[in-house]
Amino acid sequence: MEKSENNLVDWISGRFGQSTGGADDAVLIGLGDDMAMIRPHADALLVAADMIMDGVDFDASLHSPEQIGRKALAVNLSDCAAMAVQPRFAIVSLALPNEWTMEQARRLFEGMDELALQYGVRLIGGDTNSWDRPLVADVTIMAEPWPGLRPVTRRGARPGDLVCVTGSLGGSLSGRHLAFEPRVNEAKWLAEELGDGLHAMMDLSDGLSIDGRRLCESSGVGMEIREDALESVASDDAIVASRNDGRSIVDHVLNDGEDFELLHVVDVLRFHQVAHQEKRNPLNSLSMSHGLKLAPVRPIGVVIEESGLHMVKKDGSKVRITSGGWQHFT
Repeated sequence: MEKSENNLVDWISGRFGQSTGGADDAVLIGLGDDMAMIRPHADALLVAADMIMDGVDFDASLHSPEQIGRKALAVNLSDCAAMAVQPRFAIVSLALPNEWTMEQARRLFEGMDELALQYGVRLIGGDTNSWDRPLVADVTIMAEPWPGLRPVTRRGARPGDLVCVTGSLGGSLSGRHLAFEPRVNEAKWLAEELGDGLHAMMDLSDGLSIDGRRLCESSGVGMEIREDALESVASDDAIVASRNDGRSIVDHVLNDGEDFELLHVVDVLRFHQVAHQEKRNPLNSLSMSHGLKLAPVRPIGVVIEESGLHMVKKDGSKVRITSGGWQHFT
């Protein structure tokens, strides 16, 4: 296929332009027109956007187009997980390097397609440009509340609540930042099982030390996080990285970023009720539901009235956690 914007758009429309206009179809006007027209199932539509850039979020000289495309969509699906909502539609805009081939561009979209099919996301539009600069990919995601569930914000944490995380943290740059699983199913399960006991939630994109502070500031509270709990949620990659670079495991867990796990704050009584129902040690995991293999959920601390993030060390002393994760525009 000859390299041109029209040919790429035609290929995208053929690949992603599912039938539109049916009585039960949510996409009334899809790819190929100046705008898309959708019929939401719910009364509310949630919207987010994330941009990833060569040299910052990936390295196009090392990472495949499929890996890059997958991450471009995955970081947006992680935002849906952060609020426990159902992803529905995506708009993709690309600034492709002039030297890229049609095959590379198509492979990037194929990387998105696999994840989109997995989570029921429809690509409904976007824009494609080229320039003599590195690749930039921007995705806008649209989501709806799951039936019977409210979106979860960062603002509901209360003193005495448990602070929990899904999965493992730290060491993501060894490869997990490209292949992580967005916690959409875990978020839905947490919202269903915990109900109003799920007080606040967000995804960990920039590092627990920064994102935890953001949740605290949104809720007007603070957190005490246990040093031993941070070590217990460290990924194998974080442990290996600590051995290689001399940084502590806790430092990696707090500051590496790009984990895309869920930081959530839960009513302590409701957490233990659910843990008992699941017949699991609540300090271990809440990990299976409805036949799905879900990431473990583990408490790492408690919400306190005093502002900021604090770490309770193994000897019982308490120190303030300073922000050391990733920040753009510094």
